[in-house]
Amino acid sequence: MTKKILLVDDEPDITFTIKNILEYNEFQIDTFNDPITALKSYRSNFYDLVILDIKMPKMNGFQLYVKIREKDPKVKICFLTAIATFNEEFRKARSEFGRITGEECYIQKPITNDDLIRRLTFIMNIDTIIMHI
Repeated sequence: MTKKILLVDDEPDITFTIKNILEYNEFQIDTFNDPITALKSYRSNFYDLVILDIKMPKMNGFQLYVKIREKDPKVKICFLTAIATFNEEFRKARSEFGRITGEECYIQKPITNDDLIRRLTFIMNIDTIIMHI
C-alpha cells in the first residue's frame, strides 16, 4: 500500500524537489506552497504523514499544525526546519499554541535524499512519534 504524504512549504523549489524524491521512492505526495490553500484542501484520514515548513507567510507551520489537528487529531505531523531557527520558533509556538507538545518530529534542512527516505519510512511505520530528527 502506497503511503500518502502532504508537504507544505512556501518555497516551490523545495516542494518540487521533495515531491520528485518521494515519488521516485513510491510515495504518493501532495504539495502546497500556500498554507491557507493546503488547509482548505486538507482531507481528514487521508494522509499517513504531514510535513510542514515552520516559516511561511500568511500562516506559519505551527499555526497550520493546530488547524490540521482540529480536523485530523491522529495524523502524524513533522516539521521541516533549519535548526538555526527551530528552538526560538518552537518556544514561541509552545507558549502561543499550548497544543504543540514536543512529541512531533523535526526534520532538519538541508537533508540528503537517502536520509529523508529512511526517516520518513521509519516515522510512518511507528505508532507514536517521540523524536527529534
